[in-house]
Amino acid sequence: MARLFGTDGVRGLANAELTPELATAVAASAARVLAAHDRSHRPVALVGRDPRASGEMLEAAVVAGLASAGADVLRLGVLPTPAVAHLTANLSADLGVMISASHNPMPDNGIKLFGEGGHKLPDGIEDEIETGLSEHGTRPTGAEIGRVTEATDALDRYAAHLLASTPHSLAGLRVVVDCANGAASTAAPQIYRKAGADVVALHAEPDGVNINDSCGSTHPERLQEAVVDHGADLGIAHDGDADRCLAVDATGALVDGDQIMAVLALAMADAGELADTTLVATVMSNLGLHLAMRAHGVTLRTTAVGDRYVLEELRAGGYSLGGEQSGHVVLPGYATTGDGLLTALRLMSRVAETGKPLAELAGVMRRLPQVLVNVRVADKAAVADSPAVRDAVDAVTAELGDEGRVLLRPSGTEQLVRVMVEAPAEDTAQAAADRLAGVVSAAS
Repeated sequence: MARLFGTDGVRGLANAELTPELATAVAASAARVLAAHDRSHRPVALVGRDPRASGEMLEAAVVAGLASAGADVLRLGVLPTPAVAHLTANLSADLGVMISASHNPMPDNGIKLFGEGGHKLPDGIEDEIETGLSEHGTRPTGAEIGRVTEATDALDRYAAHLLASTPHSLAGLRVVVDCANGAASTAAPQIYRKAGADVVALHAEPDGVNINDSCGSTHPERLQEAVVDHGADLGIAHDGDADRCLAVDATGALVDGDQIMAVLALAMADAGELADTTLVATVMSNLGLHLAMRAHGVTLRTTAVGDRYVLEELRAGGYSLGGEQSGHVVLPGYATTGDGLLTALRLMSRVAETGKPLAELAGVMRRLPQVLVNVRVADKAAVADSPAVRDAVDAVTAELGDEGRVLLRPSGTEQLVRVMVEAPAEDTAQAAADRLAGVVSAAS
């Protein structure tokens, strides 16, 4: 059977795949596993959610599961995912639970778990939780049943942490923030204003069904228009749970996660904060980021696709900045997971500090055209070992030289091979990708 936990918790269509019964069972098993690992005290769990309608139902189920297993629960209400991670550490909780499907459409939902210190749970603990779904044992009764209380200062605590992590006042900046009708709808405008910015809030009226609906980081078009219409210095686009952000410069041009990392890397290098003068990114980051970092003496280390691999590399090497092209950026000195609000604050601080427009700062990196072709195959492993495919990749790589890049990557979940080519010109990249896709298809 497929593993219940994916790369970012348990996710599925709410009330169909992700049912209240499953949510209760996962929460109860998590509480039991954590209690078994540390019997010195009664477990304490925090529960937050994004504003999608099914979150109300699943929150009730998760809280019931935790309390039924003897864990005390503090309900945080609607908050960004990174706020739950931060508060898990800040309040010395044993477990943090975030109910969200991030940038996915409203009908989906998910359960993300954070362990002690606000870190994502290791695979081994997730496996124990999954195994424990069918093990009920003796349930606590009487005074041993977990108690449930409401947090009154969760957002204030998170805001204080972010403001303390912001190196420069944002006074004088006008910013449009697209909250995706999600978890950032209250937090982002409020915190950016406290940091000194003149804020125009966009898509900040969640009604339970409009989260990520033609807005936010997956649909930045309206934000791009609004930045120009309001004469703003820049725009910020969050996703449904605000663990990532993209930006828009004053001309309405999109600034992606690679460009944001380039700006932050140089800012941190100037401030002596970039550990080992190293940035961590995935293999999907644009070659332009590699070239820009090389030109400025910054080492770029790459990982497999997925924020968990970026986090592993950051922790293993003691590095201070990493992320993905999607805008999921991690600053381990300030957060244990990707934090879109923290990323935005640091980016806006750099604009305010230097007095340079975002377009100029982001211009340190030139994005090379990147073409991705998905090829359906019968056996992705066999294709990866094909001499014909290897020879074709070597030939295209030699043709592109230092001005281009080729990446063939088997899908983690489907019989697909993803062919990615970067080149100085779009037509060059497309032609090379199509050529390689043909070889991959023939080899299958």
